[in-house]
Amino acid sequence: METLIFIGVLVLIVISVISAGVKVVPQSETRVIERLGKYHSTLPAGLNIIIPFIDRAKTIYTRTMDRLPTGRYVARLYATKVIDLREQVYDFPSQQVITKDNVTTEINALLYFQIVDAKKSVYEIDNLPNAIEKLTQTSLRNVIGELELDETLTSRDTINSKLQAILDDATNKWGVKVNRVELQDITPPESVREAMEKQMQAERNRRAEILNAEGEKKSLILRSEGEKESRINAAEAVKQSEILRAEGESKAKVLQAEAEAMAIERIAKAITTTKTDPATYLLAVKYIETLNQMVSGKDNKTVYIPYEASGVLSSIGSIKEMFKNNA
Repeated sequence: METLIFIGVLVLIVISVISAGVKVVPQSETRVIERLGKYHSTLPAGLNIIIPFIDRAKTIYTRTMDRLPTGRYVARLYATKVIDLREQVYDFPSQQVITKDNVTTEINALLYFQIVDAKKSVYEIDNLPNAIEKLTQTSLRNVIGELELDETLTSRDTINSKLQAILDDATNKWGVKVNRVELQDITPPESVREAMEKQMQAERNRRAEILNAEGEKKSLILRSEGEKESRINAAEAVKQSEILRAEGESKAKVLQAEAEAMAIERIAKAITTTKTDPATYLLAVKYIETLNQMVSGKDNKTVYIPYEASGVLSSIGSIKEMFKNNA
């Protein structure tokens, strides 16, 4: 019976020694091994063999975010021997910073980083999460202190780039790579927010007035252009009407001339049997018509005596002779 108990105890001791000497490290994780208190090695992912009770994993601190019943998140530090090599994110609580123009602003930030050298992250800094948080807060105050409030609100990308460069350079000796920094919220004081809202409202009103003025300007321009086009069209219509009237008068004169030419031709044919000159005949007719127009009129008491009465009488004689011959 004592032999069985001894064998059982020996088996348990062997199992404990083997389990203490065999370490299985998951992917994307590592362990820092100390041998008799001195750094010995960094275990890679997979199966690893260490000397039990002589080699042991170094204890480090890491950070988690615990959600309270109220919905808020609280950061919690705890001790562990596992070093996570994946990219991690730290959500820092809001802090009060002062801008260049002495405006106290509340800002909270997100930090994305990754441990690239496990040995440095363990031996170069004590309590790495706390050190990163404090470094981020002081760097954020320094960067925001160089900017005015308006620049802070409109230059998030610039602030993120500056913070990322500062933190990456400072944490390089800790074996940490800072990949990105993001500002979540920038909350100015209530009085500043009210002033900003009034300013934005005034700016919107100004833009609306400018748009209305531009609309009225375009409307006046279009109206004047329409009136201009209307006047041009009216002038063009008058011009076309004058052209058509001139063409009509020209055609009427041509037709009248053609008619007179035909009349003269017929008269010439009609008096070919007489010795009377057609031109003399026509002149006489025109002369008589002109005299008739001169003496016509209401209450006309003026008596006109032709200067060449003998010529008129001779013309009348010619007309009389022509009628006799035709008879």
